[in-house]
Amino acid sequence: MFFIYKLVFVSTLFMGTLITISSYSWLGAWMGLEINLLSFIPLISMKNNSFSSEASIKYFLIQALASSIFLFSVIMLITKSKMINELFIFNKILFMIMNSTILLKLGAAPFHFWFPEIIEGMNWLNSLILMTWQKIAPMVILSYTIKNSMFILMIIVMSTFIGSIGGLNQTSLRKMLAYSSINHMGWMLSSFLMNEIMWIIYFIIYSFMSISIVLIFNSFNMFLLKQLFMMINKNYLIKFFITLNLLSLGGLPPFLGFFPKWIIIQNLSMNNFFIVMFMIMMTLITLFFYLRICYSSILITNNEIYYNKMMNKMSFNKIFINITSFISINGLILYSMFINFL
Repeated sequence: MFFIYKLVFVSTLFMGTLITISSYSWLGAWMGLEINLLSFIPLISMKNNSFSSEASIKYFLIQALASSIFLFSVIMLITKSKMINELFIFNKILFMIMNSTILLKLGAAPFHFWFPEIIEGMNWLNSLILMTWQKIAPMVILSYTIKNSMFILMIIVMSTFIGSIGGLNQTSLRKMLAYSSINHMGWMLSSFLMNEIMWIIYFIIYSFMSISIVLIFNSFNMFLLKQLFMMINKNYLIKFFITLNLLSLGGLPPFLGFFPKWIIIQNLSMNNFFIVMFMIMMTLITLFFYLRICYSSILITNNEIYYNKMMNKMSFNKIFINITSFISINGLILYSMFINFL
């Protein structure tokens, strides 16, 4: 019964996103966002868990606020009069309000205040959905309205800055990945300055890396850095996969995470040189706290026994983790070999 309950809401969650993507009107896009929102809230809330209930209430309030302001701006666009058409500044402000509501739904800076707190109250699978699938519909809407303006450049700078600085003092793995997601959101928004296909490539690669690392954390019920340091003896292989996946998520070459950033740097360095340099410096800070975690987890030994029976049997979950980790770690090398072969 519980599985059917989850399956129904997951299917409507996917349907809401597909409605938004395939909609021809603003109201249809708004309706898809609402279906997506109302389907995700039952997935967040769990019985006998006050943290998930708090996260679901916070998520509903934030998303309902963003949806109401988005609906207001959509109605103003649909019913705009001749006088409003003549006011170019009013239209510009209206689109800025619409973009701000979408950025609030995405959790991009400076509208990021809810994102790490809500992820901290979820389990790993719900956090993965929030970091990946829940970004598709708002990003598609944003691709319709976004322009190369000072507003979006400011959002890119703030997202990369807050995403890198905010993750420095975190001991929670979920909050660390949340701030990393904010940093990656700045890179995804910068890909809009190139073309609409580039953000799709970046999003697919980011989603794949997030799935790879979240599956490992979920399999071992790891939520804190201390638990990462305790993986000793029989779990050296998983610790190796975790550290290299974190480096790939930070964008260290020659891992897969460096590939989309490489393309963005190459294409934007001619027109937005200072923005690209700032993004690179902020990404180096993100890479720094990933490197610090990797060095500590490898070098620090712990006498406490961290034992998990899953490692003693060859399960499908373990095979899938090994495959995704291998592609995430060697993705850029495999891509180079494929290009040379062609």
